[in-house]
Amino acid sequence: MKRLVMAAILAGYAASAASADVMKMAVTTSFHNSGLSEILLPEIAADLELEVQLLVVGTGQAIRLGEAGDVDAILVHSRPAEEAFLAQGHGTHRTEIMYNDFVLIGPSSDPAGISGADSAATALVAIAETAATFASRGDDSGTHKKELALWTEAGIDEPARDVSWYKETGAGMGATLNTASGLDAYLMSDRASWLKFGNKGDLKLLFAGDPALFNQYAYLPVNPEKHGHVKADLAAKLEGWLVSDRARALIDGYQLEGEQLFTFNAGQN
Repeated sequence: MKRLVMAAILAGYAASAASADVMKMAVTTSFHNSGLSEILLPEIAADLELEVQLLVVGTGQAIRLGEAGDVDAILVHSRPAEEAFLAQGHGTHRTEIMYNDFVLIGPSSDPAGISGADSAATALVAIAETAATFASRGDDSGTHKKELALWTEAGIDEPARDVSWYKETGAGMGATLNTASGLDAYLMSDRASWLKFGNKGDLKLLFAGDPALFNQYAYLPVNPEKHGHVKADLAAKLEGWLVSDRARALIDGYQLEGEQLFTFNAGQN
């Protein structure tokens, strides 16, 4: 069983733990690893007197935590999985909050020549045809789900992704970036995690800009009718903040290396 990585991030900056309301939210590793959680949580605590405890996992695991009622809400980035979660009655609704994009990273020598590709699918075909090493998260995260969908779009099914060149790490974005750096491998990353990553080695961003690489994040409160103990009132309180102008300013204003990492789009669905 893949190891569940959890990080509880306590944001009690404006109120003591004794007086602040507390809720749990499962979030993607990219939301946390990008550093955005460190920007938002103190402000949530200050504005709402709400302590948000994060369980930092892949989208697939975040959804399973929501299904089990182990969290009050989830913040994830895989629309098909989110819609299935709602269809099965595990969540009350889906609210889009922000987006960024996925990018294809690889060795600067670019042996598969993907920098000149006209689409993400074409880039993946080139990687497969040259049997260039590719590092996949292989962890049922939102990034992994998107990567698999892109391979399918490219016509490269699972049997065609030979283990001699297609390496599944079964780990989060940071660990997979480290693996790719060590192997001089290609991989797909969300842009925020790539910019935050400090061990780039010979890796560089080689391909971006295909609309297929769009990466939407959405907030889904867990359904209290399935799990009576979930804190639906606090989940609603947090949602109101996440779609506010206050959140917009913080999300749009967060930059690394002069680049904006996320774009707020709540209410613009």
